This record gives sequence, C-alpha cells and structure tokens, in this order.
Amino acid sequence: MEYEIQILGWPPDGPTLRLDYREFSYAGKFVMSNTGKAVARTAETIAETEAAERADGEFETDVVAAVAFNEDRTDPDTLWLRYVTVRADLRGNGIGPQLVRHVRDRAIERGYERLRIAVNNPYAYEALSRVGFAYTGETTGIAELLLEYSSSLEPNDDTGDDPHTPEERYRHGLETFLEADRDLTDDEVAFCEAKLDRGPPDALDSEAEKP
Repeated sequence: MEYEIQILGWPPDGPTLRLDYREFSYAGKFVMSNTGKAVARTAETIAETEAAERADGEFETDVVAAVAFNEDRTDPDTLWLRYVTVRADLRGNGIGPQLVRHVRDRAIERGYERLRIAVNNPYAYEALSRVGFAYTGETTGIAELLLEYSSSLEPNDDTGDDPHTPEERYRHGLETFLEADRDLTDDEVAFCEAKLDRGPPDALDSEAEKP
C-alpha cells in the first residue's frame, strides 16, 4: 500500500481528526485540539474496502494511521506520544512504526531531547522497539510500561548511564508483561515467548523504507 505521512500540527495548537470509531482505537481522543497530530494517508479508494461501505461522510476516509502527542507539563524537552492508532484491517503491516519514526525524527529536529510513550500490550511494545524506544523499567498506575527514545543514545548504543544493554532492556519489558498480573490472551503469551527466544527486532532504519 502506498501512503504518505504528514505532521498536521504541533501542540498546543493541534488540529482535530474525526476517525471512524468502528475502525480506529482511541478515535474519540483525536477530536481534542490540545495535542499535535500526525497521520498516514493513502490515495487508495476507500470504496474498495469494507470500511467504505459503512462510511457516512462524517469521518476522515483517507487516514490509515494517526498519532497524537503533547509536551510534558514539567519538562519542555520531552514529548509524549499519547495515542497511536492504525486502521483495524491494516494492523500488523508496519504502518504504525513508520508513522512513529517520522514523528520521532521531526520532534528531535524541533529540539526535543526525548520521546516517551506508555504501552499496555506486547504488540505495541514490539512496534515501538523497532523504532528505538526502550523500556525504562517504570510502569504507570494502570500497569502500562513506560518506553523512551533519547536523542543522546542510539537504540543499539550500550554507552551512557543505563547499566543495561538494549537486549536486556528489551527482554525485561517482555518479562514484565508475562510476570505482571495481566489478562494476557494465549496469543499474547505466545507472542512474548517467541520474541524472548528471538531477541530484539531489527531496527526500522530507512526513511524511504515501506513495509
């Protein structure tokens, strides 16, 4: 699938998006105007998809993925990715990591030193790992894992103050999913175990690369 990625606006003066709640998780969060937004858009005729048969003109029909982000309230050098969503029928095709990487690179260009995101499932964890986000060892009050990308430390760089290697951080995150009191599905458990056997994923390197 051919698509292009666009930054629609930066916080706090972000645009709004009306995403179809039947196709996108967190659709209602993208109506808010206090977050920046980025999208992946496709020129593919939506009428060719099942989603188009239900479209009623109220929603963006060319968006296949979106991310909302805002600046940390106490640290202006940190940008939080609040919500990442991919159209239901296109999940697992690499569009989400491509979109996050684009936002990551543009954010660093704007002067942010780090990006953070909280994830609540191993699939999101794997996707973010592909674009340099690493588990910090912290969790939120609702048992999400906190991941961070730092401009001062490349994804495979073992230097710095962190005593753990990238592989150790990656495995620690997966083990946290398995060890915590979570309602993981059998598929999610099998996914975590397979990734532990394999080790960290290859990085998504080329800006021109498409899944």
